[in-house]
Amino acid sequence: MRPASRAIGPADTLLALGQSCLDRGEGGQAFAWFRSAARGGDARAINMLGRCHEHGWGVPADPVQAAAHYRKAADLGDGWAMFNLADLHCRGNGVTRDDEAAYRLYAASAAKGNAKALNMLGLLHESGRAVPADEAAARALFKAAAESGDCWGRFNHARLLIGDGAREEALRWLRLALDSGFPDFYRSMAAALAPHPDPQIQALAAEALRLAAPRKETCP
Repeated sequence: MRPASRAIGPADTLLALGQSCLDRGEGGQAFAWFRSAARGGDARAINMLGRCHEHGWGVPADPVQAAAHYRKAADLGDGWAMFNLADLHCRGNGVTRDDEAAYRLYAASAAKGNAKALNMLGLLHESGRAVPADEAAARALFKAAAESGDCWGRFNHARLLIGDGAREEALRWLRLALDSGFPDFYRSMAAALAPHPDPQIQALAAEALRLAAPRKETCP
């Protein structure tokens, strides 16, 4: 027997309206919808208020306010709020830079099923921030993030495979990364791969740069 699906409530509708406004660049209206959803204590909406404060969507950018909203939503169990607060701690933006706190929050977010958090844990293990450097742990975390669909996890898993000489496997994961990325990721991927002497890796860098370019609207 299939488990019963969760009923769509008012907060879901308000969140969808807010996201639709964000997609159209209407930050002020998006903030208003998220604020309405947050009044009922919805952790997802509180997290989105934090995103608005962090990025200046409809309100002046304020990392301190962003951190306060992320912390409140994280305390309510929202995995993305845990991830976003961890990012602020990694950068020391709006909160004290604290790698140990970031690690704990990324781990909690990963436990909620957030593949991006697995990738960030991999980076911390690779660099030795918050925990002793551990290449084996970093590799395992990058692979887990890659298999869970995170574009950065796929890139980092491929990056280490290239270093191992596992070229064909690395190319497969880089192609998968291209299928799951976004403009800023594509730009970073292109910059990282372009200097590589392998023609196929250079071709993937060129494809990433093409995907990063703004799309021109064409008349029907």
